[in-house]
Amino acid sequence: MKLSEFLVASRVLLSLLDRSRTRSGYPDSAALTHTLERAEGADALGYHRFWVAEHHAVPGIASGSPAVLLAAIGAHTRDIRLGSGGVMLPNHQPLVVAEQFLMLDALYPGRIDLGLGRSLGFTEPVRRALRRSKDAPDTFAADVEELRRYLDGTAVVTARPASRGGVPLFVLATRTGLKVAAQLGLPVVVGGPMLEIGGTNRVEALDQYRRTFQPSDAHPDPHVVVSLEVMVADTTEAARELLIPEAYALAESSRTGEFPPLVSAEEIRGAALSDRTARRIDSFVASAMYGTAIEVKQHSSDLAERTGADELLASTSTFDRAALEHSDRVLREVI
Repeated sequence: MKLSEFLVASRVLLSLLDRSRTRSGYPDSAALTHTLERAEGADALGYHRFWVAEHHAVPGIASGSPAVLLAAIGAHTRDIRLGSGGVMLPNHQPLVVAEQFLMLDALYPGRIDLGLGRSLGFTEPVRRALRRSKDAPDTFAADVEELRRYLDGTAVVTARPASRGGVPLFVLATRTGLKVAAQLGLPVVVGGPMLEIGGTNRVEALDQYRRTFQPSDAHPDPHVVVSLEVMVADTTEAARELLIPEAYALAESSRTGEFPPLVSAEEIRGAALSDRTARRIDSFVASAMYGTAIEVKQHSSDLAERTGADELLASTSTFDRAALEHSDRVLREVI
């Protein structure tokens, strides 16, 4: 089968995840404006979903409240689905999360998704501020099930506004999360090492999820969303260069314990990088999908074939917003 025929046959949906990354030289508030503007662009380009994220007290990320940000984005978009990638359920009472997303669904009917994660705060002081402990019992599966009952209107307490049954749940999945999603009959969002970027074999953990999936009323079939950094530029090297600001920020967070704002690739090139930082940058780039339009089209085909993905969620960040806008546009053209 030709590449173009495979992409049509596979019907891979294309979506964006924007973390509201702060940038050096801009106030935190600008990151939220940038996210809103990117969402408007994604809506105009015909992307399937636009998701935001939840991070608390992180200098490099301005979004701590997905529901509030989604309310603003909904007012500036028309067709694109909106959601969280994700709400960290251990930080919240399921009833409160249900109320927030039922309200969003009432405002923007048929457009709201709810992705759920289990990560705690980035540092110990943040975890204390959130009243969370690493030693707290794992109640994630039970909390997801409780939340689902509020959303579908079958709980003892009726969350308001009353449910219309229109908020799909997704699990941001580690290998343990895959088991939870399969047991509860929910779609999964997977990324990181599990995708084995550059590999040639099927991803067995995802095939296991499909084999053990228990159909639910809302989701009779398994659904896999693969999430990774994707960057498209006129040359392979230019695309790689655009990945460096995010890679450098992650390397710095490992060194200092603080995830910083994005800085330009030019500033990074002028810095003295340790061997460890350089290795971490190379590792990040190796886990991304990048290159020219033709190259990324081929990479996406290979990834879809190995993972059986139903959807690609591009979680791309870079300092240069014009280059990011260009990447979003070309990516939509080739997938």
